[in-house]
Amino acid sequence: MTNKDLADLIFPNITKTIEDYEKMYPKRDLPEGAVVTRFAPSPTGFVHIGHIFSSFVANKVAKDTNGVFYLRIEDTDQERKVDGAITNIIRDLNNYNITFDEGMVSETEEKGVYGPYLQSKRKEIYHAFIKHFIEQGMAYPCFCSKDEIDEIRHAQEKRKDRIGYYGRYAKCRKIPIQDAYDKIKDGEEFIIRLKASGDFEKKVVVKDLVRGNISFPENDMDIVIMKKDGLPTYHFAHLVDDYLMRTTHVIRSDEWVSSLPVHVQLFSMLGVKPPKYAHLSPIMKEENGVKRKLSKRKDPECAMKFYHEQGLPTEAVKLYLMTLANTNFEQWMDANKDKTIDDFEFSFSKISKSGGLFDVEKLMNISKNYLSRIKATEFYDMLVKYAKEYDEEFYELITKYKDFTIGLLNIEREQKKPRKDYASFSEVKDLVWYMYDELFDNVEKNYEFSNISSKDEIINLMNTYIEKYYDENDDQQTWFEKIKDLSEEFGYAREVKEYKEDPDNYKGHVGDVSMVIRVSLTTKSMTPNLYDIMKLFGKERIIKRIKELENSL
Repeated sequence: MTNKDLADLIFPNITKTIEDYEKMYPKRDLPEGAVVTRFAPSPTGFVHIGHIFSSFVANKVAKDTNGVFYLRIEDTDQERKVDGAITNIIRDLNNYNITFDEGMVSETEEKGVYGPYLQSKRKEIYHAFIKHFIEQGMAYPCFCSKDEIDEIRHAQEKRKDRIGYYGRYAKCRKIPIQDAYDKIKDGEEFIIRLKASGDFEKKVVVKDLVRGNISFPENDMDIVIMKKDGLPTYHFAHLVDDYLMRTTHVIRSDEWVSSLPVHVQLFSMLGVKPPKYAHLSPIMKEENGVKRKLSKRKDPECAMKFYHEQGLPTEAVKLYLMTLANTNFEQWMDANKDKTIDDFEFSFSKISKSGGLFDVEKLMNISKNYLSRIKATEFYDMLVKYAKEYDEEFYELITKYKDFTIGLLNIEREQKKPRKDYASFSEVKDLVWYMYDELFDNVEKNYEFSNISSKDEIINLMNTYIEKYYDENDDQQTWFEKIKDLSEEFGYAREVKEYKEDPDNYKGHVGDVSMVIRVSLTTKSMTPNLYDIMKLFGKERIIKRIKELENSL
């Protein structure tokens, strides 16, 4: 009785060998230095910011080197699989323009020649590799029941030994091949375990692209590599998939650092070179002076719906993530305002080993800068998309008054230093509601007058201005000169400087009069450029607003 006999009994229908699969999935024909990365989520819940971060980094590395980035769905844990999760993963990644060269494109469809990219469809491939491991004496069937495993654990706890299935505690490792063969023939349930080749007293050093050299004890645990349902565990699937898909770099969360000894050992036992590893530290949050990992349960900003509901543009979120990914990106971005993320060269050496600190204020500032630089038409299109999903009333207004809205968004945009009014699409309505009569007419007015507060003076100023001075054909300089003329007529200084030199000779200055016009037409003391607002309004609407003012004061 040989190991091959045992392997043939367990996998009677597996005829392909590892060599067959190596021919089916040959080394990729890529330029020298090209990187092959993957994003390999489990379909067990919603996509969170950590997923976006790691996939964003993996995508960037592949693009920078003219490599390949693919999506593999790791669904070997069928009990935890959530219906529709694959669709949600693909949708959320697409929302952030994280696109794949290969992999799953829907719940059932895929693209690329290195698939299947859904692990549950790769069972036959895994079995061929597991069969090889059994044939070579590197794996064996384990018949231990749950009660027996519990007994082993209790014995280890009593002796204060390491917990796990190894050495003297690996009961089934010692079963003769014939006995194992007979047990399987008799229908006993079993799993397959790795016959670990490591010595816990020895060290293995693994070079991590983020953390540098990491030293671990060699793995001596006989880990499970195939469960009772015939599907592999994560560790073994990682070996098979990343080898056959020709992954060169595994970029993942640092929660997998402790698995490195197992993964490196598996590649070594197969006799192939492992990929390079880069373990990303989690995004952190500071709370009461203490830093902690961003939590899916406690922090709304962990879920991607937070960014959708806030109306944060995807490109701004990506810019922010890049500041977390590479410590030199922010400085580069300030010096290259006309360039994009694609122009920036990513470096593993610039990744923070301790993890980036999530800063909402910084994210909003980056978003303000981004939104201030894009064209008004581009801003409008994104605003429409957001409002259609989250604010039906505003959606109807901005689509009804498309040109008007684009003109509003374009105020002071095409300047060397454009205005930075908006950080997100969710706040646009609250900042510009007064520009739309449908909204303006249906709220109780709260006029923010300051230095000039006399009702009679305000109404007299506005009526005189519209009847005597305002001409919607004036350029901005002529327009402002006429406001100076109005100021002088009512006893206000034409220049602020004049007022400061002799304040007793004037009621105030031209700035006070300009403020009266601004507040009278919008109710607000802070708005975009008043001249542009009035050009958008037109004289008829300005007169209507003055009448509304008279009725409200």
